[in-house]
Amino acid sequence: MNVHQFTVRTIRGEEKSLADYKGQVLLIVNTATNCGLAPQFIGLQELHDTYKDQGFSVLGFPCNQFMDQEPGDDAQVQQACQLNFGVNFPLFSKINVNGSDAHPLYRHLKQQTSGIFGSGIKWNFTKFLVDQDGRVLKRFSPTTKPSKIDEQIRKLLEKSAVQA
Repeated sequence: MNVHQFTVRTIRGEEKSLADYKGQVLLIVNTATNCGLAPQFIGLQELHDTYKDQGFSVLGFPCNQFMDQEPGDDAQVQQACQLNFGVNFPLFSKINVNGSDAHPLYRHLKQQTSGIFGSGIKWNFTKFLVDQDGRVLKRFSPTTKPSKIDEQIRKLLEKSAVQA
């Protein structure tokens, strides 16, 4: 299995196959606009802007499982992300990332990267780096700043460009 086999709901309520992202490097992140780590939206947007034309996307999945830090509905979440942080990378409908009702995508992401983190998502802004073939390569802690992932993204994109 890879992430391209999953379907998710956009923040506007449309079904979206992650197969649409085949050939792109992805950074999948569970987000929350009222979290103390929310300023990371700015760094995520910077990554997205820097590399989007080279085959990279940040995918944001709002989640309210950590101290109710994403209480609004999808429209409110989208508005807060745009107004407060200038976000224009793809956002998806709110999901659960832990528990029996965790979204299947997040079950897969956790399964592929369990280890020192255990199987659960510990907090908002846990990040998963996914290669062009949909393989989950690495998991980053919530406190890892997006800028610290820049070099790994660039290397994946360069490798892809060389193969093309």
